[in-house]
Amino acid sequence: MKSDEVRKAFLTFFEEKGHLVIPSSSLVPYGDPTLLFTTAGMVQIKPYFLGLAIPPSPRLASCQKCFRTTDINSVGDAKHLTFFEMLGNFSVGDYFKKEAILWAWEFVTERLKIDPDRLWVTIYLDDDEAFRYWREVGFPPEKIVRLGEEDNFWGPAGDSGPCGPCSEIHYDFGVSSGCGQPDCKPGCDCGRFCEVWNLVFTEYDQSRDGKRTRLPRPNIDTGMGLERISAVMQKVSSVYDTDLFVPLREKVCQITSRDYGRDETSDRAIRIVCEHSRGVAFLIADGVLPSNEGRGYVLRRLLRRACFFGRKLGMDRPFLAEVAEVVIDRMGDIYPELVSSRRLIREVVRVEEEKFDSTLDAGINLVEEAIEQAVKQGSGRIAGEDVFKFWDTYGFPVELTTEIARSRGLEVDIEGFEAEMAKQRERARASQRFVFAGDAGGEKGRATIVPEPTRFVGYEQLTITAPVRYILDAKSGVLVPEARQGTKVGVVLDETP
Repeated sequence: MKSDEVRKAFLTFFEEKGHLVIPSSSLVPYGDPTLLFTTAGMVQIKPYFLGLAIPPSPRLASCQKCFRTTDINSVGDAKHLTFFEMLGNFSVGDYFKKEAILWAWEFVTERLKIDPDRLWVTIYLDDDEAFRYWREVGFPPEKIVRLGEEDNFWGPAGDSGPCGPCSEIHYDFGVSSGCGQPDCKPGCDCGRFCEVWNLVFTEYDQSRDGKRTRLPRPNIDTGMGLERISAVMQKVSSVYDTDLFVPLREKVCQITSRDYGRDETSDRAIRIVCEHSRGVAFLIADGVLPSNEGRGYVLRRLLRRACFFGRKLGMDRPFLAEVAEVVIDRMGDIYPELVSSRRLIREVVRVEEEKFDSTLDAGINLVEEAIEQAVKQGSGRIAGEDVFKFWDTYGFPVELTTEIARSRGLEVDIEGFEAEMAKQRERARASQRFVFAGDAGGEKGRATIVPEPTRFVGYEQLTITAPVRYILDAKSGVLVPEARQGTKVGVVLDETP
């Protein structure tokens, strides 16, 4: 079954169960300052769970675009992703555990026709109610595994919000895929089992201090990764072998003149380029642009990491925009924002890649020299001062320095790097001042220190609307709370192009 068919089957199934199918929200969360990105399908449902808004229906279903930063450095193996699609069904104070479990079982065994003998489930340690419902559908008790809070208590998405115990459905790829131990079961990280669906029984609201209070009404929040369930349906062990990634993989192989499946080092680089290109395209389509902070920094980090591994594959020219085009062609029917942002995606990727490409060789050489020096000195790591110099002087990301060092068996002095960063921030604060050139009528060269610096956004935007943060009297150069008509002043904005 193709991934598009899985997506459609899921949404149709729950529509038949009385759910309203809602479109995916943006990767940039609306009205939730606790989140950098939309990390789960529940994010746009959160106001309904908390009673802050009335849902259009008590039963909802969606295929949500998600992005998680925690797995960036793990991307390249068989399963980790930054961008992924999450299929989910939600109950806002309507049905609860029984229906969630019964319908999940019905969907995977009757609609997807997955062999029940291949399935295991996990439940929270003391959740006897979930255990009872799994037994009701005929699930053997010896394949119901009780796990603790780290594995089977989900949420909140961010610093605070709805959370609760959960039950997960796992697919068993077989004894030959794992550690071979007779007691191997879900919870073992040998790779034999793949979690495909998480059923969260949302009963609590957790505050930032970790305190949990019961919600007025319990809710259901489920999440099934489309990429993972597609791997199961297509009988492949890696998400990168599904129809979601094969077109991208083929494009990367065509551009780099590499064959996939012959060399694991090369294969890993190909997977990273494919995955990051997908994430980059979706982030830009949702309005994220490269910068040195926040969401923009994550985007820049993806682009530069993909560029770095492209170089590992022998690419000496910008090429990521070509891969992004395949993402748009493959996913544009489902997510039309990709198509409408095609030109922007290509241009942002091209400019950013060209900018980094000019410093990439120099950065790699500097890191290699630092590695050689560390080896000669018998040190097991690169000094934080050097890492900072690579970043500050040459724009070479600390993450790539770390990646190169670890590939050679060395570590990076992150604490030393952070110390140098702190020194730089202090120097920036101490030197932050604005000097009148004399054209405002004040004394030429007079300097005024302001509490907070203006953020430069000229690399992303040429024109902006920005609020005035400070007003400076042109004669005295001091900060003033207001200016009367006809008075000559200087103004400090919060951002400037």
